[in-house]
Amino acid sequence: MKGKRLGWVVMLIVFAAVIGVSAGRMSATSVSAAGEGYEELKTFTEVLSMIKKYYVEDVKTKDLVYSAIKGMLGSLDPHSSFMPPEAYKEMQVETKGEFGGLGIQIGMKDKVLTVIAPIEDTPADKAGIKAGDKIVKINKESTEDMTLQDAVSKMRGAPKTAVTIGILREGWKEPKDFTIVRDVIKIKSVKSKVLEGGIGYIKISQFQEMTASDLAGALKNLEDKKVNSMVLDLRNNPGGLLNSAIDVSSQFLPKGKLVVYTKTRSGEKSEFFTDGETYFAKPMIVLVNQGSASASEIVAGALKDWNRAAILGTQTFGKGSVQTVIPLSDGAGLRLTTAKYYTPKGISIQNTGITPDIVMKLEAKNGEKEHPVLRERDLARHLKNEQAPAKPEDVEMAPLEVDEKDDVQLQRAVDILKTWNIFKDIPKAPAEDKVHGAKGKEQGTKGKE
Repeated sequence: MKGKRLGWVVMLIVFAAVIGVSAGRMSATSVSAAGEGYEELKTFTEVLSMIKKYYVEDVKTKDLVYSAIKGMLGSLDPHSSFMPPEAYKEMQVETKGEFGGLGIQIGMKDKVLTVIAPIEDTPADKAGIKAGDKIVKINKESTEDMTLQDAVSKMRGAPKTAVTIGILREGWKEPKDFTIVRDVIKIKSVKSKVLEGGIGYIKISQFQEMTASDLAGALKNLEDKKVNSMVLDLRNNPGGLLNSAIDVSSQFLPKGKLVVYTKTRSGEKSEFFTDGETYFAKPMIVLVNQGSASASEIVAGALKDWNRAAILGTQTFGKGSVQTVIPLSDGAGLRLTTAKYYTPKGISIQNTGITPDIVMKLEAKNGEKEHPVLRERDLARHLKNEQAPAKPEDVEMAPLEVDEKDDVQLQRAVDILKTWNIFKDIPKAPAEDKVHGAKGKEQGTKGKE
């Protein structure tokens, strides 16, 4: 596993989003039970012994231990989990951006598996799965007591094989079965085009190993087309590799700028800086929404704190924790929350998210249905934000889907960039900086509304 990784809720491709960090500093052999207050393990071994000796059916010791570990991790925050060997291998593959499954993002809300969003042009999307759908069964097995990781394992599988999921949608009296044929899901994390008025548009769907290099290619292509400004779309981007988020930020900020820092329980601090010789310096608007999480929030937070871009949209998801993926001796893996991350100005977004400079919601059109918004603060056992105590929030609704012609957030971004010359507070970078398309100048993009 290469690099640190942050993600927001378990995603399935069936897209199981990996939210860990590389295990370079940790291993199972680096900890010892001696003197760590593990005397209570005596009770565990007693129970294990009784089950093995007296339970009505024969059970494997490994299965019992794995179940106990899952239960232990399940008592922590929603992003810590245990991965058996097969799941751990799959997680390592997922960062490549190509794997088998259905193509849906899920989270746990009110103890029910809930669809965050289907991935565009995947089997789930084509089958008609919608954001807000509740997954009540997988192959006729109830999901009532099923963990996210178990759901991942059951819905993923070899391409051209089928899985049946029971869906309960708002307004339906009974669940309906959807039989979906798995496929190889290839996620192209960067898409780009030129909008009206010579405005470039780049959408990053998640942060993978190849995202930064794909972004570099997209930026070069846009600059070859002489774009004068750009919209960076991070909406519904659930996160990914921290290294990728740093590399992406490096393409929009001068070298040596702090992007994010992390802090452990003991107060150990790690800082991450931009490291690029050139960067795109033209005016930018960054689009975010409730589905922008983790690595997306890192990028948006850095660009906001450095006054590099105006952030437009709705409050982001609010996942401000770091997971470390630790390989275990039998090939399994442990995904453990080990730190919180902070924006360059020292702001924790845990449970709060990034507040846009320009707040603008998408509204449902022509009676279209909406679904309740799922955020970090809605997840069971979420970590608290030491800087901002949680406050009761009303249930927020969002459209299930929006046609491009009704995308008022994008339209507003385009309108702002068209009239960028009205902004007077554009700082200039040092003359020695090398930038794409504007040598020697850094144009700040934090607009005033």
